Amino acid sequence: MDTSRNDLLGELAADASLEHSDFLVQAAAQLDKFLDANGDRISELGGLVLIDDEVDYLAIAADLTFRSRSRYLDEATGKWKSETEIIESASELVELYNLADIFAAFAEASKEEAGIGGEPTATEELLETADIAPSDTVPLSDNPYAGAADDWAAGHEYEVAPESEEEAAERLYDLALAFQEKSQQTEADLLEQFETAAAALTAVLGDLVVVDDEDERLTLRSTGSFAAEVVPEDEAESVEWRKLSSPDDIVEFYDPTDIFGDLADTLAEQFPSLAGPERAGDEEADDEEAEEEEAEEDDEEDENGEADDQSTDEADGDRR
Repeated sequence: MDTSRNDLLGELAADASLEHSDFLVQAAAQLDKFLDANGDRISELGGLVLIDDEVDYLAIAADLTFRSRSRYLDEATGKWKSETEIIESASELVELYNLADIFAAFAEASKEEAGIGGEPTATEELLETADIAPSDTVPLSDNPYAGAADDWAAGHEYEVAPESEEEAAERLYDLALAFQEKSQQTEADLLEQFETAAAALTAVLGDLVVVDDEDERLTLRSTGSFAAEVVPEDEAESVEWRKLSSPDDIVEFYDPTDIFGDLADTLAEQFPSLAGPERAGDEEADDEEAEEEEAEEDDEEDENGEADDQSTDEADGDRR
Protein backbone atom coordinates (compact mmCIF):
# COMPACT_ATOMS: atom_id res chain seq x y z
CA MET A 1 0.00 0.00 0.00
CA ASP A 2 1.59 3.29 -1.07
CA THR A 3 2.03 6.31 1.19
CA SER A 4 -0.48 8.47 -0.65
CA ARG A 5 -3.23 5.92 -0.02
CA ASN A 6 -2.42 5.83 3.71
CA ASP A 7 -2.51 9.62 3.81
CA LEU A 8 -5.91 9.66 2.12
CA LEU A 9 -7.27 7.07 4.58
CA GLY A 10 -5.85 9.02 7.53
CA GLU A 11 -7.43 12.28 6.36
CA LEU A 12 -10.73 10.49 5.74
CA ALA A 13 -10.67 9.00 9.24
CA ALA A 14 -9.84 12.36 10.80
CA ASP A 15 -12.67 14.13 8.95
CA ALA A 16 -15.12 11.36 9.87
CA SER A 17 -14.08 11.64 13.52
CA LEU A 18 -14.62 15.39 13.49
CA GLU A 19 -18.02 15.01 11.84
CA HIS A 20 -18.95 12.35 14.39
CA SER A 21 -18.01 14.63 17.28
CA ASP A 22 -19.88 17.54 15.69
CA PHE A 23 -22.92 15.34 15.14
CA LEU A 24 -22.96 14.25 18.79
CA VAL A 25 -22.70 17.88 19.93
CA GLN A 26 -25.59 18.90 17.66
CA ALA A 27 -27.66 15.85 18.67
CA ALA A 28 -27.11 16.56 22.36
CA ALA A 29 -28.10 20.21 21.85
CA GLN A 30 -31.26 19.17 20.03
CA LEU A 31 -32.20 16.71 22.76
CA ASP A 32 -31.47 19.31 25.46
CA LYS A 33 -33.76 21.75 23.65
CA PHE A 34 -36.54 19.15 23.57
CA LEU A 35 -36.09 18.35 27.28
CA ASP A 36 -36.05 22.03 28.23
CA ALA A 37 -39.32 22.56 26.35
CA ASN A 38 -41.01 19.50 27.86
CA GLY A 39 -39.32 19.20 31.25
CA ASP A 40 -42.35 20.38 33.24
CA ARG A 41 -44.66 17.99 31.38
CA ILE A 42 -42.35 15.04 31.92
CA SER A 43 -42.07 15.90 35.62
CA GLU A 44 -45.85 16.16 35.92
CA LEU A 45 -46.19 12.75 34.30
CA GLY A 46 -43.70 11.32 36.79
CA GLY A 47 -41.38 10.18 34.00
CA LEU A 48 -41.90 7.86 31.06
CA VAL A 49 -40.76 4.41 30.06
CA LEU A 50 -39.45 4.91 26.53
CA ILE A 51 -38.16 1.47 25.55
CA ASP A 52 -39.09 -1.80 27.24
CA ASP A 53 -38.30 -5.06 25.53
CA GLU A 54 -36.39 -8.23 26.34
CA VAL A 55 -32.94 -6.84 25.58
CA ASP A 56 -33.22 -3.09 26.16
CA TYR A 57 -34.88 -0.70 28.59
CA LEU A 58 -34.78 3.09 28.62
CA ALA A 59 -36.77 5.42 30.87
CA ILE A 60 -36.69 9.09 31.79
CA ALA A 61 -37.34 10.06 35.40
CA ALA A 62 -39.18 13.12 36.65
CA ASP A 63 -35.85 14.85 37.26
CA LEU A 64 -34.98 14.32 33.55
CA THR A 65 -32.27 11.76 34.18
CA PHE A 66 -32.35 8.59 32.09
CA ARG A 67 -32.10 4.96 33.14
CA SER A 68 -30.77 2.51 30.61
CA ARG A 69 -30.66 -1.24 31.05
CA SER A 70 -29.26 -3.89 28.77
CA ARG A 71 -30.56 -7.41 29.37
CA TYR A 72 -28.80 -10.54 28.19
CA LEU A 73 -29.17 -14.28 28.69
CA ASP A 74 -26.39 -15.80 30.77
CA GLU A 75 -25.61 -19.05 28.98
CA ALA A 76 -23.90 -20.48 32.06
CA THR A 77 -26.94 -20.16 34.34
CA GLY A 78 -29.71 -19.95 31.75
CA LYS A 79 -31.07 -16.83 33.50
CA TRP A 80 -31.56 -13.30 32.26
CA LYS A 81 -29.06 -10.79 33.63
CA SER A 82 -29.24 -7.04 33.36
CA GLU A 83 -26.95 -4.06 33.66
CA THR A 84 -28.54 -0.77 34.67
CA GLU A 85 -26.95 2.64 34.17
CA ILE A 86 -28.10 6.11 35.21
CA ILE A 87 -27.48 8.65 32.44
CA GLU A 88 -27.53 12.24 33.65
CA SER A 89 -26.91 14.22 30.44
CA ALA A 90 -28.13 14.30 26.86
CA SER A 91 -24.55 14.12 25.57
CA GLU A 92 -24.11 10.73 27.28
CA LEU A 93 -27.42 9.43 25.96
CA VAL A 94 -26.81 10.29 22.30
CA GLU A 95 -23.58 8.30 22.43
CA LEU A 96 -25.61 5.20 23.31
CA TYR A 97 -28.83 5.74 21.34
CA ASN A 98 -29.69 7.11 17.93
CA LEU A 99 -31.40 10.50 18.37
CA ALA A 100 -34.14 9.58 15.90
CA ASP A 101 -34.87 6.44 17.96
CA ILE A 102 -35.05 8.51 21.14
CA PHE A 103 -37.63 10.91 19.67
CA ALA A 104 -39.57 7.96 18.21
CA ALA A 105 -39.57 6.35 21.66
CA PHE A 106 -40.92 9.57 23.21
CA ALA A 107 -43.67 9.63 20.61
CA GLU A 108 -44.66 6.00 21.19
CA ALA A 109 -44.56 6.35 24.98
CA SER A 110 -46.78 9.43 24.75
CA LYS A 111 -49.24 7.56 22.53
CA GLU A 112 -49.43 4.66 24.95
CA GLU A 113 -49.94 6.91 27.96
CA ALA A 114 -52.64 8.92 26.16
CA GLY A 115 -54.32 5.68 25.08
CA ILE A 116 -55.22 4.93 28.69
CA GLY A 117 -58.13 7.32 28.32
CA GLY A 118 -59.78 9.36 31.07
CA GLU A 119 -59.65 13.10 31.63
CA PRO A 120 -57.11 15.28 29.81
CA THR A 121 -53.63 15.30 31.33
CA ALA A 122 -50.23 16.76 30.57
CA THR A 123 -49.80 13.85 28.17
CA GLU A 124 -51.99 15.64 25.62
CA GLU A 125 -49.68 18.67 25.66
CA LEU A 126 -46.71 16.36 25.15
CA LEU A 127 -48.52 14.80 22.19
CA GLU A 128 -49.05 18.23 20.66
CA THR A 129 -45.34 18.96 20.97
CA ALA A 130 -44.55 15.63 19.31
CA ASP A 131 -47.12 16.45 16.56
CA ILE A 132 -49.21 13.33 17.28
CA ALA A 133 -52.97 13.35 16.93
CA PRO A 134 -54.95 11.74 19.80
CA SER A 135 -56.72 9.59 17.21
CA ASP A 136 -53.39 7.94 16.43
CA THR A 137 -52.92 6.73 20.01
CA VAL A 138 -53.20 3.11 21.04
CA PRO A 139 -54.13 1.61 24.44
CA LEU A 140 -51.71 -0.27 26.66
CA SER A 141 -51.94 -4.03 26.94
CA ASP A 142 -54.59 -4.87 29.54
CA ASN A 143 -52.92 -7.99 30.88
CA PRO A 144 -49.16 -8.64 30.59
CA TYR A 145 -49.65 -12.23 31.65
CA ALA A 146 -52.12 -12.78 28.81
CA GLY A 147 -49.44 -11.48 26.46
CA ALA A 148 -46.97 -13.89 28.00
CA ALA A 149 -49.38 -16.75 27.34
CA ASP A 150 -49.75 -15.73 23.70
CA ASP A 151 -45.98 -15.46 23.25
CA TRP A 152 -45.37 -18.86 24.77
CA ALA A 153 -48.16 -20.51 22.83
CA ALA A 154 -46.89 -19.06 19.55
CA GLY A 155 -43.57 -20.83 19.98
CA HIS A 156 -44.90 -24.07 21.47
CA GLU A 157 -47.82 -25.23 19.38
CA TYR A 158 -48.29 -28.94 19.66
CA GLU A 159 -50.48 -30.55 17.04
CA VAL A 160 -50.94 -33.80 18.94
CA ALA A 161 -51.66 -34.65 22.55
CA PRO A 162 -48.82 -36.04 24.68
CA GLU A 163 -48.31 -39.76 24.24
CA SER A 164 -47.38 -40.44 27.86
CA GLU A 165 -47.48 -38.98 31.35
CA GLU A 166 -43.74 -38.37 31.07
CA GLU A 167 -44.19 -36.21 27.95
CA ALA A 168 -47.12 -34.34 29.52
CA ALA A 169 -45.04 -33.68 32.64
CA GLU A 170 -42.12 -32.46 30.51
CA ARG A 171 -44.33 -30.01 28.60
CA LEU A 172 -45.95 -28.77 31.81
CA TYR A 173 -42.49 -28.34 33.36
CA ASP A 174 -41.35 -26.22 30.40
CA LEU A 175 -44.57 -24.21 30.59
CA ALA A 176 -44.13 -23.51 34.29
CA LEU A 177 -40.53 -22.32 33.82
CA ALA A 178 -41.50 -20.18 30.82
CA PHE A 179 -44.24 -18.44 32.77
CA GLN A 180 -41.99 -18.05 35.79
CA GLU A 181 -39.50 -16.19 33.61
CA LYS A 182 -42.24 -14.07 32.04
CA SER A 183 -43.64 -13.29 35.49
CA GLN A 184 -40.24 -12.20 36.80
CA GLN A 185 -39.65 -10.04 33.74
CA THR A 186 -43.01 -8.34 34.26
CA GLU A 187 -42.31 -7.79 37.96
CA ALA A 188 -38.81 -6.47 37.20
CA ASP A 189 -40.27 -4.02 34.69
CA LEU A 190 -42.78 -2.89 37.34
CA LEU A 191 -39.97 -2.18 39.79
CA GLU A 192 -38.03 -0.26 37.15
CA GLN A 193 -41.05 1.89 36.37
CA PHE A 194 -41.46 2.61 40.07
CA GLU A 195 -37.77 3.51 40.39
CA THR A 196 -38.09 5.94 37.50
CA ALA A 197 -41.14 7.63 39.02
CA ALA A 198 -39.65 7.70 42.53
CA ALA A 199 -36.22 9.15 41.70
CA ALA A 200 -37.20 12.80 42.16
CA LEU A 201 -38.80 12.02 45.54
CA THR A 202 -36.05 9.84 46.98
CA ALA A 203 -33.51 12.49 46.03
CA VAL A 204 -35.17 14.63 48.73
CA LEU A 205 -35.74 11.88 51.30
CA GLY A 206 -32.41 10.08 50.94
CA ASP A 207 -31.90 6.36 51.51
CA LEU A 208 -34.84 4.52 53.11
CA VAL A 209 -34.27 1.21 54.88
CA VAL A 210 -37.38 -0.84 54.07
CA VAL A 211 -36.38 -4.20 55.62
CA ASP A 212 -33.56 -4.92 58.06
CA ASP A 213 -33.63 -8.48 59.41
CA GLU A 214 -31.02 -11.07 60.31
CA ASP A 215 -31.09 -12.62 56.85
CA GLU A 216 -32.29 -9.79 54.59
CA ARG A 217 -31.84 -6.07 54.05
CA LEU A 218 -33.78 -3.98 51.53
CA THR A 219 -33.09 -0.30 50.87
CA LEU A 220 -34.65 2.26 48.56
CA ARG A 221 -31.68 4.44 47.67
CA SER A 222 -31.71 8.18 47.11
CA THR A 223 -31.31 7.52 43.38
CA GLY A 224 -34.73 5.83 43.36
CA SER A 225 -33.35 2.32 42.83
CA PHE A 226 -33.73 -0.64 45.16
CA ALA A 227 -30.77 -2.52 46.60
CA ALA A 228 -30.93 -5.64 48.73
CA GLU A 229 -28.82 -8.24 50.47
CA VAL A 230 -30.13 -11.67 51.41
CA VAL A 231 -28.86 -14.93 52.79
CA PRO A 232 -30.40 -17.60 50.51
CA GLU A 233 -31.96 -20.53 52.35
CA ASP A 234 -29.58 -23.00 50.70
CA GLU A 235 -26.64 -20.92 51.95
CA ALA A 236 -27.96 -20.17 55.44
CA GLU A 237 -25.30 -22.27 57.17
CA SER A 238 -22.42 -20.41 55.51
CA VAL A 239 -24.08 -17.03 56.22
CA GLU A 240 -22.91 -15.64 52.88
CA TRP A 241 -24.78 -12.51 51.89
CA ARG A 242 -25.85 -12.17 48.27
CA LYS A 243 -26.17 -8.65 46.88
CA LEU A 244 -29.19 -7.85 44.71
CA SER A 245 -28.54 -4.71 42.69
CA SER A 246 -31.01 -4.97 39.81
CA PRO A 247 -34.78 -5.50 39.60
CA ASP A 248 -34.19 -8.84 37.87
CA ASP A 249 -32.22 -10.03 40.91
CA ILE A 250 -34.62 -8.58 43.47
CA VAL A 251 -37.77 -10.26 42.08
CA GLU A 252 -36.12 -13.64 42.56
CA PHE A 253 -36.51 -13.13 46.32
CA TYR A 254 -39.20 -10.45 46.73
CA ASP A 255 -42.79 -9.96 45.59
CA PRO A 256 -43.23 -6.33 44.39
CA THR A 257 -46.56 -6.19 46.25
CA ASP A 258 -44.73 -6.88 49.52
CA ILE A 259 -42.00 -4.37 48.66
CA PHE A 260 -44.46 -1.54 48.05
CA GLY A 261 -46.45 -2.44 51.16
CA ASP A 262 -43.34 -2.54 53.36
CA LEU A 263 -42.18 0.77 51.90
CA ALA A 264 -45.53 2.38 52.70
CA ASP A 265 -45.32 1.05 56.28
CA THR A 266 -41.76 2.36 56.63
CA LEU A 267 -42.82 5.83 55.48
CA ALA A 268 -45.84 5.80 57.81
CA GLU A 269 -43.55 4.97 60.76
CA GLN A 270 -41.10 7.75 59.93
CA PHE A 271 -43.83 10.28 59.10
CA PRO A 272 -46.84 9.58 61.39
CA SER A 273 -48.89 12.30 59.69
CA LEU A 274 -49.11 10.06 56.60
CA ALA A 275 -51.33 7.65 58.53
CA GLY A 276 -54.24 10.10 58.54
CA PRO A 277 -56.94 10.59 61.20
CA GLU A 278 -58.62 7.22 60.64
CA ARG A 279 -55.43 5.24 61.06
CA ALA A 280 -54.38 7.37 64.00
CA GLY A 281 -57.76 6.62 65.60
CA ASP A 282 -57.24 2.92 64.96
CA GLU A 283 -53.82 3.06 66.58
CA GLU A 284 -55.26 4.80 69.65
CA ALA A 285 -57.97 2.16 69.86
CA ASP A 286 -55.34 -0.56 69.58
CA ASP A 287 -53.35 1.07 72.39
CA GLU A 288 -56.43 1.28 74.60
CA GLU A 289 -57.28 -2.34 73.88
CA ALA A 290 -53.72 -3.37 74.71
CA GLU A 291 -53.88 -1.45 78.00
CA GLU A 292 -57.20 -3.10 78.89
CA GLU A 293 -55.79 -6.56 78.14
CA GLU A 294 -52.72 -5.79 80.25
CA ALA A 295 -54.95 -4.62 83.12
CA GLU A 296 -57.03 -7.80 82.88
CA GLU A 297 -53.87 -9.91 83.00
CA ASP A 298 -52.71 -8.03 86.10
CA ASP A 299 -56.09 -8.63 87.77
CA GLU A 300 -55.90 -12.33 86.98
CA GLU A 301 -52.40 -12.50 88.42
CA ASP A 302 -53.60 -10.77 91.59
CA GLU A 303 -56.54 -13.16 91.93
CA ASN A 304 -54.29 -16.15 91.35
CA GLY A 305 -51.85 -14.79 93.90
CA GLU A 306 -54.57 -14.38 96.53
CA ALA A 307 -55.85 -17.89 95.84
CA ASP A 308 -52.35 -19.31 96.20
CA ASP A 309 -51.89 -17.48 99.52
CA GLN A 310 -55.20 -18.83 100.81
CA SER A 311 -54.27 -22.38 99.79
CA THR A 312 -50.92 -22.01 101.53
CA ASP A 313 -52.57 -20.83 104.74
CA GLU A 314 -55.00 -23.76 104.68
CA ALA A 315 -52.17 -26.16 104.12
CA ASP A 316 -50.21 -24.68 106.99
CA GLY A 317 -53.32 -25.06 109.19
CA ASP A 318 -53.63 -28.73 108.28
CA ARG A 319 -49.97 -29.36 109.10
CA ARG A 320 -50.40 -27.70 112.48
